[in-house]
Amino acid sequence: MSQKKTYDPAFKEYVVRLVVLDGKKQTDISKELNIPFYTLTKWVSAYRKQQRKSEKDRQNSLLTASEYKEKYEAEKQRALDLEEENEILKKAMHIFTEEKN
Repeated sequence: MSQKKTYDPAFKEYVVRLVVLDGKKQTDISKELNIPFYTLTKWVSAYRKQQRKSEKDRQNSLLTASEYKEKYEAEKQRALDLEEENEILKKAMHIFTEEKN
């Protein structure tokens, strides 16, 4: 009877990074670390799938051109409103601080 060997998640990540980021061959890593080739292939596949999902989520979080334009216009209008309010406050301060004759 064979027992299923379990691997530590940190070890899995280390091994997968050797393949994906460092460019090591799966066959070499499999032999060196005595990991079944099929198991290593599954780990690498799952890692790449997760990376694609993360990249897709990141892309979806970016603004489209129209959304960016809307935000830009809203911020521009907000700045103009604040500038107008400041001018009104300056005039009011001038009126109230002016000496009465």
